[in-house]
Order: sequence, then C-alpha cells, then structure tokens
Amino acid sequence: MIRSMTGFGRGIYEIDGRTYTVEIKSVNHKYNDINVRLPRFLNILEDDVRKQIQNSISRGKIDVFIGFENYSDKGINIKINKPLAKEYLQELKSLSEETGVPYELSIIDVSKLPDILKMEENGDEELISSELKIALTEAINNFVGMRVKEGEKLAEDMKKRIDWIETKIDEISKYSSTLVEEYIEKLQARVKELMQNDVVDETRLAQEIVIYSDKCSIEEELTRLKSHINQFNDLLKGSSPIGKKFDFLVQEMNREVNTIGSKANCLEITNRVIDIKTEIENVREQIQNIE
Repeated sequence: MIRSMTGFGRGIYEIDGRTYTVEIKSVNHKYNDINVRLPRFLNILEDDVRKQIQNSISRGKIDVFIGFENYSDKGINIKINKPLAKEYLQELKSLSEETGVPYELSIIDVSKLPDILKMEENGDEELISSELKIALTEAINNFVGMRVKEGEKLAEDMKKRIDWIETKIDEISKYSSTLVEEYIEKLQARVKELMQNDVVDETRLAQEIVIYSDKCSIEEELTRLKSHINQFNDLLKGSSPIGKKFDFLVQEMNREVNTIGSKANCLEITNRVIDIKTEIENVREQIQNIE
C-alpha cells in the first residue's frame, strides 16, 4: 500500500514497575532523517532504536521520543555521599557547641540534606533493551498504520485527478486528428484566393501539407503521455517507497504536455493543455506527501 510521510504512533509497555513510552511522529522530507530523544542513561540504545525504525520506514523527517519510569528494584542504585555527610555532621556539631542549640539529628535527617543521597539508573542493558523494543514495535506499527491510512486517501485523490487528465487527453486526441484536414482546406482556400483562379499546384500543396503535418503532429507525445498515465496507475496499486518514482513520472508527463502545447496550433487543444498542466501541478503537490 502507498504510505504518506506524515504520521503519528505511540507504544507503551509496563512490567514490574517499569514503564516504557515511545512516541513517533513525522513530516515530509526528501530523505530518511531520524531524530531520537531518550533518557541520557539509555543513549547506548540509540543506534538499536534507529535501526529498528529504518527497517520499517524509508523516508520522512522522523522524531522519536522515548520515556522511561522505573519504580522497580532493578536498575536503581542509591549512593550516599559519606564524606559530605560527615562534613555536615562536623559543622552542625560545631555550630551546636558554639550556640548552645541542642545537637539532635537522626540518619533520616542527614539523608535529607542537599546532595547526600544520589540515585543512579544503571539498569540491566539487555533487559531494558528487550523491554523497550516491545514498546517501540507497538509505536512503529501504529505509526505505519496511520501512514497507510493517509496514503490510501492520497491514492484516491490522485486517481481521480489522473482519470480527469486522461479524459482531457482523449479530447485532445480527437481535436488533433482533424488538424491536418482543417489545414488542407484552409491552405487550398488561401492558394485559390492568391491566384484568383481554381488552378492549384498539387505538388507544392502536398509538400506544404507534409511539412505542416510533421510540424504539428502530437501523436508521439500523446502516446508517451498515455504510457506515463498507465505507469502511474500501476504505481497506485503498488507499495511504498515509490514517491520518487511518482515524482519522475509527473516530470515526464509535464514535459510531454508542454510539447503538445507548443506544437498544436489549436485553441481547443491549448485550453486543455492549460487545464492538464494545472492538474499535474496538483498531483505533484500530493506526491510530495508520499513515502
């Protein structure tokens, strides 16, 4: 299925007092740009997170936010700054002796003094990595699912636009088939008018018709344009990543339409060329959203 480059997904995993939260969001981008934000002590897992996302997503500016709450007995180390605690006690005892204020402190009181207790998260890397992967997988699945839904809407919209363009191309084909005949009639009438008689140099007339036919023929361009449309419709049935292929086809379609507009000496064709170019530009804007 076609996937949009915009999306959002969240994954949460809780076990034994540990909670992992992963949020992924993305916007359009020419390449695969992944920015991972996670707690400092989990920085060692950033490459693993990035690789897991790259396996499922090929394009877009992707922001990943990872949160971790730990209320278990794993991965938590509490350290007491004993030298600092002793310094506090010594200074407080000295103050008590100088002021006569009773010196009454418990260990709990000391632990509440600034910078005495320090909590460090030095968890089991392998355990945290495996648990985080569960939340990350859920977030990626939800994220990709949203991209697919958005992609379906884009595909429907582009299909309607391409079908409309194909209708206009068929109309141009009908007008182009009568261009040479109309030119022959105009040329014969003009020659007779200039010569003031009914004698026409058929050889010279045939040469002029051949030259004009070659100059104004748009059959090759129409054939290539229809081929591009068929390829476009085939891509609509495919799976991402195909945004760059769409972009290339639209460029080729626009090139053929420009050539048709410069060749065809017909107001009806010119008007339809303008309409098609406008709609191709609309398709191009939609393509920028496709992975």
